[in-house]
Amino acid sequence: MQNLNEVIEDVSVPLLFSDEPAPVMVENRTGDSPFLILCDHGGKRIPRQLGDLGLPQHEIDRHIGWDIGVLAVSRHLSRLLNAPLVHQRYSRLVIDCNRLPGIPSSIPVVSEATPIPGNIGLSQQDRDQRRDDIFTPYHDAIRAILAERKQHGIPTCILAMHSFTPVFHGEQRPWQVGVLYQHQADYALTVLEQLHNTQRWCVGDNQPYSVSDETDYAVPQHANKNGLPYVEIEIRQDLIAQPAGQLAWAEDLAPIFTDSWNVLTRQQYKKEA
Repeated sequence: MQNLNEVIEDVSVPLLFSDEPAPVMVENRTGDSPFLILCDHGGKRIPRQLGDLGLPQHEIDRHIGWDIGVLAVSRHLSRLLNAPLVHQRYSRLVIDCNRLPGIPSSIPVVSEATPIPGNIGLSQQDRDQRRDDIFTPYHDAIRAILAERKQHGIPTCILAMHSFTPVFHGEQRPWQVGVLYQHQADYALTVLEQLHNTQRWCVGDNQPYSVSDETDYAVPQHANKNGLPYVEIEIRQDLIAQPAGQLAWAEDLAPIFTDSWNVLTRQQYKKEA
């Protein structure tokens, strides 16, 4: 028979209070274009129970807390493409929804060069709670939409949207937009070619990052494991920090995503013919 202390320890308090927003938001769920837009780092909220993680607000507001500007771009794309958008409302400093739970970068104790006091010395229960209350609902929502689309015979191409800093560890980054990919890269490579063909931007080919099972979760889990076409896009943050740039980039990218999809489907038709 458990004593009182053991019973108290077994009662876990939810990470999010009832008046706090759900971790995941789905917009334009019934959009029937081929595209599903994911925004893993769209929000910067910190659950009240965690305070400020020991950080001043200006640290949470910068890139370590979220992907600046990319949620607004994604919302414009959702409208322009008539595509569902799934985005995370809480900061990646709480738990990174684009990392495998359990690895060091999932709940970082240092992000870039900034210590995160509220992430130091967490118990396994603390880690599990963040996974269960923030990470899992986000990816369950994506899985549910993929299942719905499959049931209704709607083809799906995943657009994983991110942004990156103009300067990293003191070095200026020349790219304005990056195309990231791993396996099954036909669609991503078509997008890369289309971006190059515009001759408007300095385009990164798997720069400033690349997709891998160690550094990414969304694309390996939802695209690669399901055999779905995808592209992971990184846009430099100084270009989308303001509303005008956010809209302009969405308007530039939308036809490129659509044209690339049309190229891919024509290629597949020829293979099957």
